Amino acid sequence: MLGSTHGTLTTDFRARVVACGEQPRPGAVHGTAAAEGDLDVSGRPLHAPVPDLDRFFRPESLAVVGASDAEGRPNTGITRQLIAWAERVGARVHPVHPTRASVFGLPCSASVADLPEQVDLAVLLVGDPLPLIDELAEAKVKFAVAFASGFAETGEDGAAAQERLAAAVRRSGVRLLGPNTNLNAFERFRDDLEGPAIALITQSGHQGRPLFALQELGVRLSHWAPTGNEADLEAADFISYFAERPGVGAVACYLEGLKDGRSFLLAADRAARARVPVVAVKVGRTETGARTAASHTGKLTGADQVVDAAMRQYGVIRVDGLDELQDTSALLARARPPVADGVVVYSISGGTGAHFADLATAAGLTLPTLCAAKQAELHEWIPPYLNVANPVDNGGHPVGDWRGRKIIDAILADPAVGVLICPITGPFPPMSDRLARDLVEAAEHTDKLVCVVWGSPVGTEAAYRETLLGSSRVATFRTFANCIGAVRAHLAHHRFTSSYRSPFDEAPRVPSPSFRKAQALMRPGRQLSEHAAKQLLRAYGIRVPREQLVTSAAAAVRAAGQVGYPVVMKASGTRLAHKTELGLVKVGLTSASQVRDAYRELTDIARYEGVELDGVLVCQMVARGVEMVVGVTHDALFGPTVTVGLGGVLVEVLGDAAVRVPPFGEEQARDMLGELRGRALLEGVRGGPPVDVDALVEVVLRVQRMALELGGELAELDINPLMVLPRGQGAVALDALVVCS
Repeated sequence: MLGSTHGTLTTDFRARVVACGEQPRPGAVHGTAAAEGDLDVSGRPLHAPVPDLDRFFRPESLAVVGASDAEGRPNTGITRQLIAWAERVGARVHPVHPTRASVFGLPCSASVADLPEQVDLAVLLVGDPLPLIDELAEAKVKFAVAFASGFAETGEDGAAAQERLAAAVRRSGVRLLGPNTNLNAFERFRDDLEGPAIALITQSGHQGRPLFALQELGVRLSHWAPTGNEADLEAADFISYFAERPGVGAVACYLEGLKDGRSFLLAADRAARARVPVVAVKVGRTETGARTAASHTGKLTGADQVVDAAMRQYGVIRVDGLDELQDTSALLARARPPVADGVVVYSISGGTGAHFADLATAAGLTLPTLCAAKQAELHEWIPPYLNVANPVDNGGHPVGDWRGRKIIDAILADPAVGVLICPITGPFPPMSDRLARDLVEAAEHTDKLVCVVWGSPVGTEAAYRETLLGSSRVATFRTFANCIGAVRAHLAHHRFTSSYRSPFDEAPRVPSPSFRKAQALMRPGRQLSEHAAKQLLRAYGIRVPREQLVTSAAAAVRAAGQVGYPVVMKASGTRLAHKTELGLVKVGLTSASQVRDAYRELTDIARYEGVELDGVLVCQMVARGVEMVVGVTHDALFGPTVTVGLGGVLVEVLGDAAVRVPPFGEEQARDMLGELRGRALLEGVRGGPPVDVDALVEVVLRVQRMALELGGELAELDINPLMVLPRGQGAVALDALVVCS
């Protein structure tokens, strides 16, 4: 029986894997990074390479290929901006043009080969960068930027041209940004701002403008990487690089697509290890996977659901709008780690406080009730008829005098409080001015987060523009929703990273004996029969019912006696995906005559339907439990993915499932169950007993092992139903579908 050592499942699971022949990697403990160059069991890297981009962002020498100073030409303005940028970062500039002796007074080289020194960065102001790549390699140029468009964004011909460019770059050793990028990397960043900075990555330059403008609100930006079509350098490269830059407090991303799912997860893992938050807008929430899978599992998740789950696995905070990207990134970059999760809402209006508290609670924030002693203290300054339990309503007048600061300090002194949020729905001078000053001054003297929502649509008030925005300690928002979302992300990020254990550190490096057994069962390009599929599960230690495959009615009767009545009989063949719909399953047979009749009926139906059988399964009847589905499908970006959800007929009715990208551990497997809308069924409903969740988690982990080891050989796996029995009794795979690649 599986799951008989509950409570220490991860340790026990690793021990059982070791017993199957794999030795644990020495030193693979919490916080220990995978060694550079490590590969997992499928030959994929376990560590994100970090490109040395220092000489990209701060080169010592810069070549501008196609430079111009002729007025009216597009390249002239770009050349002028690049020269100004080079001056700011201290780089020597070398214009390159075949017919010019100088550009803006600088000596001009006729070609890259004629450059007077080896340059760190070449900006290519040419229509087709491909012919230049070999020249750049010959000149030992480290980085290049291609602004040219007309590549993958234009269709098949453009995509082919981009692949030729990418192939040339791979051969050359030059690292390329673009094509179809822009000048955003060479913007003028304010150098008069202090504090942790936001590093920005965009695949569409215009979408980064709102974040660039945060500098006007006092938020520092350190870098901007406009990755364009990502023929070479991609968002993942910049995430890995920024996560290790001193002074970067958060990485903000606008992503239209991911070039490589694995690279993105490795980069996110590096950021999580470094506790640097990554906040991303990823467009495409309405995209659905074009699934043609025969299994239920393949129909349960769309492509965007996989992206969403993968981001959550590695702590990437996904937001929907650019305004959310601004506010969440700014808060995460600048706020200190929280000292407590409790949020107190403090307002001058009972209606405002109640409204905000409802929204915050619905979003999952914890609003603790202040203790009686704290409430009594607050009532020293707030009239006794007002509610101060949380939200705290001061009635208005106390904020206009000395009492206002006393109230704020008293709330912040409560050890259960980590965040104070004050929604100010509109200006009401002079009280709002005094309130803003008190909040700013209190924030300077506490290690707790103070947030203000300034609700005025005008935004020109001195209390907002000067007092609140002039503070680096108060986080100021313009909407309730953005404030709540940012605070929730802030608290969640620190909870996540404080206990983060990289799945890549524990990923298997060598195949287990189960893999060798499984390979012998695989049939490339074919679907396995149910009997063969269950043999595959058994090879990986997943429990299946007692059963025998028979080819005659007499053998069926003998098998039923050996299996034990009552029995289930099912047709077994390589082309059977959904047997119940064809009437090829008979349940609850209790006698030899019923078994004989069932055998004849099953074979007659199969003959009529033109279905070739390898036999009929005579199976043990398993006690009722909760029916689940566990499976594996392949995602175009991330490769094998593991899905768990409510099974049986509920698959079609509810489509209630959660997905993860291997590798992952026990905690993530349990989180998957927590995401299910029907998770209460696992806990026991209407007097039913709670089921064996530990056994279910173990099956998910074993299926993940199959996904990792079989990799591209396993196109689909669908265990449905997996009958999860009452606690302590395990889980049994009653049916399974396997499609080989």
